[in-house]
Amino acid sequence: MADLARRQFATDRGAIAYWVSEQPAPDRPWLVFLPGLTADHRLFDRQVEYFADRANVLVWDAPSHGESRPFPLDWSLDDKARWLKGILDAEGIGRPILVGQSMGGYVAQAFLDLYPGMAAGFASVDSCPLKRMYYQGWELWSLKHVEPMFALFPWKTLVNQGAKSNSTTPYGQQVMRTMMQDYRKDEYCRLSGHGFRVLAEAVEADRPYEIDCPLLVLCGEKDGAGSAKRYNREWQKREGHQVHWIEGAGHNSTCDNPEAINAALEAFAAQCHQA
Repeated sequence: MADLARRQFATDRGAIAYWVSEQPAPDRPWLVFLPGLTADHRLFDRQVEYFADRANVLVWDAPSHGESRPFPLDWSLDDKARWLKGILDAEGIGRPILVGQSMGGYVAQAFLDLYPGMAAGFASVDSCPLKRMYYQGWELWSLKHVEPMFALFPWKTLVNQGAKSNSTTPYGQQVMRTMMQDYRKDEYCRLSGHGFRVLAEAVEADRPYEIDCPLLVLCGEKDGAGSAKRYNREWQKREGHQVHWIEGAGHNSTCDNPEAINAALEAFAAQCHQA
């Protein structure tokens, strides 16, 4: 990746791969990109390329994802947040702007809950709030039963549906297809099942999950993943966090409309960095 160094963070369960600005500039903000479930660093290729000369950048492959394998499926959202904190400490990053897409946004909220006051900002991209009040019981039950449902489908069907349901553009669909095909079917189903179950458990913990930093909420106007659009509308209605709808984009709006995402992130980073 352009101008980024590949590094690894050792844990007692495996190594986490990440890419970071090799020569960070002290006068630039830090953007920390957190991809969603089953996605990896390639989800943010267009952002990394754009911000390489505009900000300091870090992007990871979450545990059990991409190049952060092998890694056992026994982590929680809090585990991910703690390992992220370890990586930030190792790199000397004190005031990051967390940019979390989908599951990455939930990791960011767990991080904010565990380490209040540390983040300079949080950009939620096609993600949703973690607070219990937004979720129906049947939705949490469904999240815990994803693996057997996915296992019913042929692998080719899963890949094609995953690409089309997450992205509206040829580029975005190809990125998703490529990321998915790096897994075996059984591995993908187990990872998906574990990730959604962990999400349900984090919601059921019924913690405050307060966001104590500036928040930017971005969501593809054609996001068809679960109830993302409904959750985001409720987020705005209940807590006043304005949703910025990304034109023509699906769930992977970082790929479908990178120009709009990059412009919004650039303005938000400037706001957070000046605060």
